Amino acid sequence: MATAEIAVPAGETVPVFDRNFDGFMNFLNSEASPSISPKQFGLVFRIDMQTLAAQAHVHMNTVRLAPNTETIQSHLRESVRVIRAAADISGSIEKAIYWFKNHPLPTFDYKMPQDLVAEKRTEALIKYIQSLQAGYTG
Repeated sequence: MATAEIAVPAGETVPVFDRNFDGFMNFLNSEASPSISPKQFGLVFRIDMQTLAAQAHVHMNTVRLAPNTETIQSHLRESVRVIRAAADISGSIEKAIYWFKNHPLPTFDYKMPQDLVAEKRTEALIKYIQSLQAGYTG
């Protein structure tokens, strides 16, 4: 992982990953299990657990008490898939996360990519990203 860090609200820090997808995945890994840690995901994406629960369509307590449930893990994995595809085009995990959270997509009625993942439209979003690859100018 890169050594530069970004301050996040709770006084914790998140490494700058740039093009290091393996470092990004290692950061997201829950040390207690072979799963993506919702807490680490929240730090990187700068979202609270209530927002994550809403996006994954589970109760807030599920994120806290049962973070390894398939519903949560599926949402986290699908989000990571989209970030990987977007980072492959943009060249940066951070740019991909910014795009994921903030870029309204005309093709999808101006919805943000994170909203499309929450709506379980990841496959359509991945195909959209792939269609952009050839023409991306950075």
